[in-house]
Amino acid sequence: MMVLPGYSADELEKQYNIRLARPDLDSAVIPDWTRRSAEFRARAKGSIDLAYGERPRERLDFFPAGDNDPVLVFFHGGYWQRFDKSVFSFIAAPFVQNGVSVAVVNYDLCPSVRMSDIPPQTRRAVGWIWRNAAELGFSRERVFVSGNSAGGHITAMVMATHWREEAGGGLPADLVKGGIPISGLFELEPLRHTSINKGLGMDASEAASQSPINVPPATDAPQLVVCGADESAEFHRQSDRYAHIFTTPARRMERYTVPGRDHLTVADELADESTVLFEKALKLVGS
Repeated sequence: MMVLPGYSADELEKQYNIRLARPDLDSAVIPDWTRRSAEFRARAKGSIDLAYGERPRERLDFFPAGDNDPVLVFFHGGYWQRFDKSVFSFIAAPFVQNGVSVAVVNYDLCPSVRMSDIPPQTRRAVGWIWRNAAELGFSRERVFVSGNSAGGHITAMVMATHWREEAGGGLPADLVKGGIPISGLFELEPLRHTSINKGLGMDASEAASQSPINVPPATDAPQLVVCGADESAEFHRQSDRYAHIFTTPARRMERYTVPGRDHLTVADELADESTVLFEKALKLVGS
């Protein structure tokens, strides 16, 4: 039975279920990231578990670089259902080394919340970071956002935020100066036809309203839209479509494919200051 054009149920599952392609996710990848992250936190002058809200997971880790430096706000992946900011501290290491402060953000996970609860929560996190720039020690005129997988989706939703309408007021329309969605999910309808939706419980309406392809960026801030060369065809299609739809003469949406990297190892590329991806990310954040 075909569930979406061109795909049977089994084929679509293979496109999106990362565990099928990388069965070593929990046995090798996550332990390695966790170890590297712990080592970085041990030597970094970071502030851990800063509260940006009242809920238990409304916490972030902040790693400073300098008072007038930019900040990169990073949202972790896990299909909105798994993982913790502590696994992803390693992402911050090369950025701090190169003069970019980094905030790694936690958010509530499904099924304890709805998918539609997560973007408002992550917007509050970014607003809190901006409002506390002086205390944290970075330039609030240079706020950038990034994330991998589900974090790529969150990044795109943050880029679509109309900041002057956010609760609390006082936020500038151009609060976020650029975004780097990595291996993002910009069209959620396909996920409804996979096992991933068991924990999300999305219906067609929620999938549509929470799809970045249906929520245009709120400003002309540039974006670097990234995908690994070894990712599935659907992840490439999603990144290609997102970048294509929202590119305008005023809004630069650079689409970059990382050679030899898959859905997991593309994060390692971002954390390596010798790579083209890191060079591109640093150029965007430094612009």
